[in-house]
Amino acid sequence: MIAGPMDSDLAVEAVGLGKKYRIGGIIDRHRTLRDSVGSLLRRQARTLRTLGNGARRSSKTDNVIWALRDVSFTVRRGEVLGVIGRNGAGKSTLLKVLTRISTPDEGYVRIRGRVGALLEVGTGFHLELTGRENIYLSGAVLGMRREEIDRKFDEIVEFAGVERFIDTPVKRYSSGMYLRLGFSVAAHLDPEILLVDEVLAVGDAEFQKKCLGKMGDVAGQGRTVLFVSHNMDAVRQLCHSALWLERGHLQHIGPTAEVIQAYLADTVQEGTGVAFPVMNEQYGIGFNDVRLTLLPGHGGTHDLHLSLEVLTRQAIPRVGIGIELLTNMGARVAYLDERLTNFIFDMEPGLNRFEMECPAIDRLLAAGDYVINLWLTMANIDSLVTLDRAAALRIPGTDLYGSGLFVDVHRHGPVLLPLRVRRVEAALLED
Repeated sequence: MIAGPMDSDLAVEAVGLGKKYRIGGIIDRHRTLRDSVGSLLRRQARTLRTLGNGARRSSKTDNVIWALRDVSFTVRRGEVLGVIGRNGAGKSTLLKVLTRISTPDEGYVRIRGRVGALLEVGTGFHLELTGRENIYLSGAVLGMRREEIDRKFDEIVEFAGVERFIDTPVKRYSSGMYLRLGFSVAAHLDPEILLVDEVLAVGDAEFQKKCLGKMGDVAGQGRTVLFVSHNMDAVRQLCHSALWLERGHLQHIGPTAEVIQAYLADTVQEGTGVAFPVMNEQYGIGFNDVRLTLLPGHGGTHDLHLSLEVLTRQAIPRVGIGIELLTNMGARVAYLDERLTNFIFDMEPGLNRFEMECPAIDRLLAAGDYVINLWLTMANIDSLVTLDRAAALRIPGTDLYGSGLFVDVHRHGPVLLPLRVRRVEAALLED
């Protein structure tokens, strides 16, 4: 495709992008000439046999997947675009194409301005070098000049919080220190266009807050940002518009709130149970079916009732049950795993059914929409089965404080506090 002149107001223009990968093949990069000739002859023999049997001429398309297909969009200067979608939707592939790490198989992309990319934290780090040496090495890999690194060195170290260990080899850093320093180096680039993958989930809660603050600063300086994240609250907070990818295709692009609402409505069906056929053979465990169903409340109450059904082909001892409640924007409200709750059971061959209940949940949560994740674990195994967005919960709200108003999750936060206020004494002021 031949590209014409680019609009001067555009920072990024993508037209008909397509990227495919071949799967299922084994590549041997160290064959001899004899091996290569033999392989060529064998492929020709297979082709002749296939044609002789009247079968289809080629099966090359059978082991090709399109990570992106016919994706077109534009991003204007100073715009912050969120990129959302399920795992495997093509989000990271899109950023790799935009940074020219990967070459598209179809279409083209044009970018106007210096590009900085936070696609992988710790790019350019060497374990034997100190934090100080790695700042200069990683900065050079990311395109920073020596003078630029010198000028920002103290700021990078302070942001990462590794002042005491800056002259210690990074092989002795904790994983959190390593990630914080890697993010800090990349975050202090001064590009006109910044591409950010899901690297803001590094470190502890305090550092994540700093990361989001840094992203907000970059956006406030009028730079163009493409931000990939599963955190809908962060996308809603930072981005002017959003792009939703689904199985490599552009599903929707537009105002952030509109795109997020469409995406969340598509990923879970309110009030219905969802069946999950699971064959987890990695640990020698086979499930025929796992199903989580949101049951109607009893007697008109707003209790939360869940039914978990597990159909298994074999006995599974000491299976733990964990559950997580999130707002529909992805913010965690509650997290309970088997270590906290001791929800551990022996599964018998056949159908195992469990019921869970949280009484009067409408007096705990603000009015709004929530989603439920659930998982099964075993000893020494993090997760046998994970059911993301397995059920949806709508809290209609209750007048907890007697004001005649409901507390809304998006405006006031998700948690209700059973607060009571009374005046215990009143005294008149003396003249």
